[in-house]
Amino acid sequence: MSKKYVYFFGKGRAEGDASMKQLLGGKGANLAEMVRLGVPVPPGFTISTEVCKYYYDHGKTYPEELKDQVLKAMKELEEATGKVFGSPENPLLVSVRSGAAVSMPGMMDTILNLGLNDETVEGMIKSTNNPRFCYDAYRRFMQMFGDVVLNIKHEYFEEELNKVKTEKGVKLDTDLDADDLKKVVERYKEVYKKAGHKFPQDPWDQLWKAIDAVFGSWMNERAIKYRELNGIKEGSLLGTAVNVVAMVFGNMGEDSGTGVAFTRDPNTGEKKYYGEYLPNAQGEDVVAGIRTPYPLTKLEEMMPDVYKQLLDIFEKLEKHYRDMQDIEFTIERGKLYLLQTRTGKRTPFAAVRIAVDMAEEGLITKEEAIMRVSPDHIETLLHPYFEPETKKNASLLAKGIAASPGAATGIIVFDPAEAERMVKEENKQVILVRPETSPEDIAGMAAAEGILTSTGGKTSHAAVVARGMGKPCIVGCEAIEVDEKAGVIRIDGKEIKEFSWLSIDGTTGEVFDGKLATVKPQGLEGPLAKILQWADEIRKLGVRTNADTPRDATVARNFGAEGIGLCRTEHMFFEEERIPVVRQMIVAKTKEQREIALEKLLPMQQEDFVGLFKAMEGYPVTIRLLDPPLHEFLPKEDEDIKALAEEMGLSYEELKATVEELHEFNPMMGHRGCRLSITYPEIAVMQTKAIIGAAIQVLKEEGKTVIPEIMIPLVGHINELKYLKKIITETADKMIEEAGVDLQYKVGTMIEIPRAALTADEIATEAEFFSFGTNDLTQMTFGFSRDDYGKFVKEYIEKGILEVDPFQKLDRTGVGQLVKMGTEKGRSTRPNLKVGICGEHGGEPSSIEFCHITGLDYVSCSPYRVPVARLAAAQAAIKHGK
Repeated sequence: MSKKYVYFFGKGRAEGDASMKQLLGGKGANLAEMVRLGVPVPPGFTISTEVCKYYYDHGKTYPEELKDQVLKAMKELEEATGKVFGSPENPLLVSVRSGAAVSMPGMMDTILNLGLNDETVEGMIKSTNNPRFCYDAYRRFMQMFGDVVLNIKHEYFEEELNKVKTEKGVKLDTDLDADDLKKVVERYKEVYKKAGHKFPQDPWDQLWKAIDAVFGSWMNERAIKYRELNGIKEGSLLGTAVNVVAMVFGNMGEDSGTGVAFTRDPNTGEKKYYGEYLPNAQGEDVVAGIRTPYPLTKLEEMMPDVYKQLLDIFEKLEKHYRDMQDIEFTIERGKLYLLQTRTGKRTPFAAVRIAVDMAEEGLITKEEAIMRVSPDHIETLLHPYFEPETKKNASLLAKGIAASPGAATGIIVFDPAEAERMVKEENKQVILVRPETSPEDIAGMAAAEGILTSTGGKTSHAAVVARGMGKPCIVGCEAIEVDEKAGVIRIDGKEIKEFSWLSIDGTTGEVFDGKLATVKPQGLEGPLAKILQWADEIRKLGVRTNADTPRDATVARNFGAEGIGLCRTEHMFFEEERIPVVRQMIVAKTKEQREIALEKLLPMQQEDFVGLFKAMEGYPVTIRLLDPPLHEFLPKEDEDIKALAEEMGLSYEELKATVEELHEFNPMMGHRGCRLSITYPEIAVMQTKAIIGAAIQVLKEEGKTVIPEIMIPLVGHINELKYLKKIITETADKMIEEAGVDLQYKVGTMIEIPRAALTADEIATEAEFFSFGTNDLTQMTFGFSRDDYGKFVKEYIEKGILEVDPFQKLDRTGVGQLVKMGTEKGRSTRPNLKVGICGEHGGEPSSIEFCHITGLDYVSCSPYRVPVARLAAAQAAIKHGK
């Protein structure tokens, strides 16, 4: 028995249905489904997506059976319409349209009015008694066929049409009569000749050439780009289907027309019909924008019965598909036909509102509502964005890696200290532009509206810090050369001076010249608050935040964070009044000198922790002891070293020697993390005193519940943990006893070295919690840095060596196995071991899903990603069960 490739629909019979999208494409499956629902649809047939795959697998040829199946389907179509394809008496005309399983609006090709030639146009005039309409259809077909099938430029046809209009002294196509349009047809034949083609007069030849063109358009540049931009992997779809449908005509007079409508407003999500209608027109007239369509309500005035029928169909389709529908329709001499229905594209705001409204209307469940909102929708709703009109007209300078969402505009400033000064003293809006950022740039980053770097990847310092601050950020913008000495940035030969206006879109990675208007987001309210409330009821994973300041902690709490999963204590050291004291500690030659400096730092650190404990009352606060290598706190440039030496009463040579001695070529394997505190235990003592002192203060003075968790970084061996835990617990227990309070605290570790994951059963004998630092764990496991994106990781992705940047999305098969193993081994020793993740992956949906599957207790992410993590955690619970 031969394989079935062609599926008929129409006249109450359909061989397909909505469940067959992979085979029939979205358009074909939905046309068949509408026939089954009794919705008026012009009859037709669908050539399946399997033929598209065959076409590309077999050198652009077709299966043997296809020709006979198309012939048989065309006979059935002729019976359904009472017309004959290619007949000079009563010709059947068809449209030939694409339709993949995933909607790709405007990406592939369509041909209307196919079947017309010099003979059939005369037959059509006899059957319709409307020569103007017939020649209008003929010239439209010739233009579309020439453009789509033979690649004759669209403008060549337009030039000839405009000449005829000029000769007649009219402006609109509708002002031309039958004789004028007949003249256009003859001129179009000349366009074909000039392009080296003859217009095909055989309708079957036209049909097969059109089918070729639609299958060919599956691999056109715009379709490939669309799939790439929308994350549709090559090979995940068989290809496009081809729909051959009997033509219905909206251009037969004022009792005919065409329109596009949505069953809800796609911009706001409001429950009201939204769309446009154009009388005496075909579909492409609406899309082409040649004539201005009327609002849909105009149809109610013109044809009230048809309008009512259309609204009934809207309601029927929305209830049946249980989602907002995007509908195309045509009215031919007062009779309504539906040409397409599909799930409508919508703005992020509308997506959230529609999901919530439909759940409250009982159309869908809360779980379905949660699955219909994407994490990207929430990202967009929480950050400023450029006014669409302003952005459309803006001058695009370059595109980098979108590292932290939102839109920002400001003047270009290179020096972080200058950026901070200009914001504080002159109230300027600033975009900090750097080749890359480092921890000492933190104050300038905090002051800036947004950050732009020419190097780095999505987990570089700039990206991580910007996300934590909720600042728009673009990294790895290689087209930009930052020349600080000349005071300019260069982009493709163009120079833009420092202090000129620049605008960046951290959601798309686009850099624009000048000052663009931004729109502020609405925050967590209305439908968004509701969807996140439902997400909280469903998710199993806890969601904490990475926060280093009370301000960040408060933002995160307002966004729904249930504690702090990572406080990086070193970020507190870069503040203006603290950095000299930190440097004093670093250059100290004796333990006594170091302790004097640490004693000055103690009240400053304690004050920070007081703020964090107050902001997170009743929720755990995980504080990581000092982690980066000491050279990060010291200046790099000779001029800065000289200035600091003078300030500290040291010789330039002495300080320069210290800087060089402390410099780590490979900080991952250098003197940092727990290694620092083992070398200088007094650092761990000071930090423990600050943490426990703050907890006691908040407990005594405020009467608030405090849950401190002290985290030791970069442990690779059980003995490192034992050594430091003893120092921490002795210091903490003594303070708690002296204060006479009941304060519970935990000591745990960050698992960020593969050896720690491999020996997690040993480490869990001492550690009361694990937090996977997946940024460093990924670096150590792959053996490359998160700053290597522009050097070679990007190329790896382009060449298919890596599917995605492993610093952006957790590598489940490598790094993920260490997380899984570490969790299982740790819990084999300590069954109630609390396990979380605090790397950048903690805010990325696919990584959150992995954490849910692996059985972690919580994820921790930057404050502005907390709502995203809440949603992603709920989606993982729905997908994989609680």
